[in-house]
Amino acid sequence: MTLVRIPGYNPAHDGASLRQDAWARQRLRRVRCAPHAARARWRARARHCRQATGVGCDQVIVVEPPRNGGTDAYLRFWNQDGGEVAACGNGTRCAARLLLDETEQTSMILETDAGWLTAEEAGGGQVRVDMGPARLDWRDIPLARAADTLHVAVGAGPLGDAVAVNMGNPHAVFFVDDADAVPLEALGPGLEIDPLFPEHANIGVAQRLADDRLRLRVWERGAGLTQACGTGACAAAVAGARRGLTGRSVTVVLDGGELGILWREDGHVEMTGPTAASFSGVLPG
Repeated sequence: MTLVRIPGYNPAHDGASLRQDAWARQRLRRVRCAPHAARARWRARARHCRQATGVGCDQVIVVEPPRNGGTDAYLRFWNQDGGEVAACGNGTRCAARLLLDETEQTSMILETDAGWLTAEEAGGGQVRVDMGPARLDWRDIPLARAADTLHVAVGAGPLGDAVAVNMGNPHAVFFVDDADAVPLEALGPGLEIDPLFPEHANIGVAQRLADDRLRLRVWERGAGLTQACGTGACAAAVAGARRGLTGRSVTVVLDGGELGILWREDGHVEMTGPTAASFSGVLPG
């Protein structure tokens, strides 16, 4: 992930969160351009941040001054396809890591379009983020029609009977015997844009390893098959607990590493995991 300052020259610090790459640009003052022009610029930059043609990332993250007095910063997220999304769990954690280090705070409140998120030091270089409550009503996912979100009739190939969860963005979680055997790169694109998901959906395939451990792979809407997905890990943990497959505290094993997820009794979901700086660079303009 990358943090860039303006005005003047823009030092960009890239951080990796379980090998999910993203660019985060810190705007110490607002760019003087029309809102639609700013969106178009970041949309274009997101589309050019593909691993095969550049430094590579899953998301572009913009860190702006807080819009409300009770928060420390406002985060915005763009996927590789140029679409702006309300939430990114790993991106939030990496942005929090950089901001916590810069401000020497031990906790902070970050505003996103999905709500206010509390981030704090968790020891050993890890960051814990309260991702807010898991939303489980079909209207909140959202789904195109009324449905029991614990058993959603959608699928493709070997996948069926999804659990729908909204963690600031919509997720459909499919439980399987072997997550690594599922051809997610083939099935994910169609499931992402299924008519049941009017805002499209992140598609996860989860495998129960133990009462407190899940294996997860995610096809991320707008980004494709990803090494890790923080909100996806939260959604899988909630789905596993709802199905009675796991407890409310689990370790989620992704291709890029492990995340600790706790679905609290008050409905909020905490995500804890490591971050690491990858490199620094400069973004022109």
